[in-house]
Amino acid sequence: MVEKSRVHLIVEGRVQGVGFRYFTADSATELGVTGWVRNRWDDSVEIVAEGDRETLEKFLQRVRRGPRTAFVSNLQIDWEKATGQYEGFFVFPSI
Repeated sequence: MVEKSRVHLIVEGRVQGVGFRYFTADSATELGVTGWVRNRWDDSVEIVAEGDRETLEKFLQRVRRGPRTAFVSNLQIDWEKATGQYEGFFVFPSI
């Protein structure tokens, strides 16, 4: 069995108002990644994602690129232990 990992991301740049959350959710669903995404008050986007490490690395490549109208200037990445608490990938309300 492949060990699951968890990654907590803060994405900065032009990432709000450009479809970034829905791009992220579509990418996660396509790759079989679970977790959530939401806009933050400081114009960044926060993501928590779980899956096997190889799949999460592919997911990170997509997040770095973002949708066509986005620009990612900084990506904070914190690897954590998976909890298995999510059964899908969700777009949460902004904070």
